[in-house]
Amino acid sequence: MLVLSKEALKKSWKAFSNILSEFLGVIILLGILLSIFNAHVISRLIGKESGWGGIIASAIIGAITLIPGFVAFPTAALLLQSGAGYMQIGAFISALMMVGIITIPVENRYFGKKLTILRNSFAFLFSFLVAYVIGKVVGGI
Repeated sequence: MLVLSKEALKKSWKAFSNILSEFLGVIILLGILLSIFNAHVISRLIGKESGWGGIIASAIIGAITLIPGFVAFPTAALLLQSGAGYMQIGAFISALMMVGIITIPVENRYFGKKLTILRNSFAFLFSFLVAYVIGKVVGGI
């Protein structure tokens, strides 16, 4: 029993140390960006008043960005606190989790070009549906 616990701890530590550099990198980058872009700038670019333009921009940024979910959700919370709109963050997180622009070459190799394009296209469009539903629930645009 003790041997299994030690093995589990070793595997857990290895997994943690593998993601620690990514996690710290994104947090540092986010800290720098939040210091450059104050709440007023964030609110203007992707705030509630930015409308569908901000939603589209957020979805594009989410589709291109490659960060893990455990970093994405705290990032979304920080952006909301800095003035981002709920619909814009909904589009960002949805596209971030479902669209893989950066991973297209790998996905293409395993699933083929047609399926890769279809999956990413539908996922991108779905991010706007998510934003719309969030807007209806929390009173967006």
